[in-house]
Amino acid sequence: MTTSPPETKTGLRLGLATLAATGCLVAVLAAGLPVRAAESDPVLAKVNGSEIHASDVALAEEELGPSLAQMDPATKKDNVLSFLIDMKIVSKAAEDKKIENNDDFKKRLAFTRNRLLMDSLLASEGKAATTDDAMKKVYEEASKQITGEQEVRARHILVETEDEAKAIKAELDKGADFAELAKKKSKDPGASDGGDLGFFTKEQMVPEFSAVAFALEPGKISDPVKSQFGWHIIKVEE
Repeated sequence: MTTSPPETKTGLRLGLATLAATGCLVAVLAAGLPVRAAESDPVLAKVNGSEIHASDVALAEEELGPSLAQMDPATKKDNVLSFLIDMKIVSKAAEDKKIENNDDFKKRLAFTRNRLLMDSLLASEGKAATTDDAMKKVYEEASKQITGEQEVRARHILVETEDEAKAIKAELDKGADFAELAKKKSKDPGASDGGDLGFFTKEQMVPEFSAVAFALEPGKISDPVKSQFGWHIIKVEE
């Protein structure tokens, strides 16, 4: 569920010796070198012939969000570019190991694809839907296109340790706002959305998470739940 952006310029960055050993060529394009892309979207780096454009950096900045908030623009851009280079190198290594053939990977990829499709549809169709009722109608219309498999919509807060999770649960029990705590304390990329996971089926989450999420009543908050990703606090919205 989580992807950790680089905290500093080094981040996941591999040393030059490692790059040479893996046969990966990274070419960061300096000013004045020829760039094939349009001036509005210049190429900032090449990894094994695959280009990283300014638009890729902008998208990554948007996705990584809160973890970059304290950086100045120049440092932020440098860190994000380093992260994208690392991501291409590591993903190429993963492709070489045929990780994409793993059933768990396929399941997560399908979930991510479906969530992006859903978010895109709701964003485009919901532009004129300025009320909650209108947005709900948009979702219900879209739901008619899919099967009747049970879904829930939930939020979660993801942390590394059980103690952190227990402390957050204590705050929630005292009336703290779930979405605000998610923005401040969750390690999940969806923290900026208040931990909102959207609608999902049991199969789209790891078993430990689904077992709790589908047992909760709307509005209820779970005790800490452990999964391979860390410790979760789950709130079912509907």
